[in-house]
Amino acid sequence: MITKFINATDQITRETLEGYTMAYADKVKLGGENIVVRATPKSMDKVAIVTLGGSGHEPALSGFVGEGMLDCSVVGDIFAAPGAQRLFQALQLFKRDAGILLVVLNHSGDVMSANMATQLAERAGIKVVKLLTHEDISAGLDVPDEDRRGLAGCIPLYKIIGAAAEQGKSIEEIAEIGERFIGQTATLAVAMRSCTHPQNGAVIAELPEGEIEIGMGQHGEGGGGRQMLTSADDVASQMITQLMSKLKPAKGDKVLLIINGVGATTHMEMSIVFRKAAMLLAEKGVVVADGKITELLTVQEQAGFQMILSILDEDHVELLKNAPSNAPYWVNIGK
Repeated sequence: MITKFINATDQITRETLEGYTMAYADKVKLGGENIVVRATPKSMDKVAIVTLGGSGHEPALSGFVGEGMLDCSVVGDIFAAPGAQRLFQALQLFKRDAGILLVVLNHSGDVMSANMATQLAERAGIKVVKLLTHEDISAGLDVPDEDRRGLAGCIPLYKIIGAAAEQGKSIEEIAEIGERFIGQTATLAVAMRSCTHPQNGAVIAELPEGEIEIGMGQHGEGGGGRQMLTSADDVASQMITQLMSKLKPAKGDKVLLIINGVGATTHMEMSIVFRKAAMLLAEKGVVVADGKITELLTVQEQAGFQMILSILDEDHVELLKNAPSNAPYWVNIGK
């Protein structure tokens, strides 16, 4: 039985990207099969910012292609990484002396495609530097970076490094800014209902009614933190406490706090969660310099959210809040 507004299941990604680029034709276009690029290219003397990931998480990742953010998003099938050859095709499109900064979320398929494509790029004389995001703390606070997943913390990273690239900074400078932000970012997800796969209708994970799972992954992967849902304040307190335990913000530190809805949780609920998290940060003397309650990266109709906390250095604040951007799902008029 069809339960979504789709046509042929094997055409979902293609038709999604066609509709998206038709709607925002002044900002984005297709630069090849499943390759989304800026409608107006950035100057060739500036570093290009490229990312990759599966479809089904809209508006991520292609929703953040645009002035001051990504130059290119290489899109895979539903919940699947694009192949190395498609990514290599995109890297060829953006070959330049200034170089390409490739943002990779730490998922096995994405990492494999990125590694293979950058090897091909090296042989072709294309300068590529990789940034790996790994901010999910559900596996434990002391787990090595290579064993932690990349979640929606990649989105503010796109804004920060995209703005730095737009300003003409070198690839080394931008990579340092990005690595610093990644090292000061932690994310934790919670779900109360999993999603279904749009191509086959399969439920990714089963959660009994009334239960939640803190630490659930981007596609419904388990996180080991199942419990009964009590209240928004209780969930928010548990999550922000774990995030602060990881980052250890000091009194007076400036932070970014994002509640990212993953598909079926209302803005009302997310606002109540944000309220409690912000109150607990304030009790510690931590300043929320920037906050968002929105949907940046979704998981179809999954119910839940990702809580993202980042300690911001002064250059991060400037690039995040004051630098302009004009991507379809992140518009900032700047100072």
